[in-house]
Amino acid sequence: MIGVTLFVIAVLSIAIWVVVEVKRLKHKLFAILLIGFLIFSYISFAYVFKEKEVDYKTIPGVIEASKIYMSWMISIGMNFGHITSNAIKMDWGANQSVENEIDVKLKKIK
Repeated sequence: MIGVTLFVIAVLSIAIWVVVEVKRLKHKLFAILLIGFLIFSYISFAYVFKEKEVDYKTIPGVIEASKIYMSWMISIGMNFGHITSNAIKMDWGANQSVENEIDVKLKKIK
């Protein structure tokens, strides 16, 4: 009876530990994603505005910067869409000539 009780306590302890670690992992994952987003934003802002003269102290300047950055982000999204559609259209099947070449080389080895 004591062995069963210890086994149940061990299983419950492990289950509680796993639940706590999963919750901690969710918070860590969120923090990592947030840090990644901040780094991406900083680098992309620096890249987009490195040759542009934008006045960030005025409302029209902030609006202009927002328009420039959003148009850049939209173009990035459209480029990803084009790349994905081109990848889908490609023939990803086995290349018959390559298979034949491999078969010939294997026969020479044997």
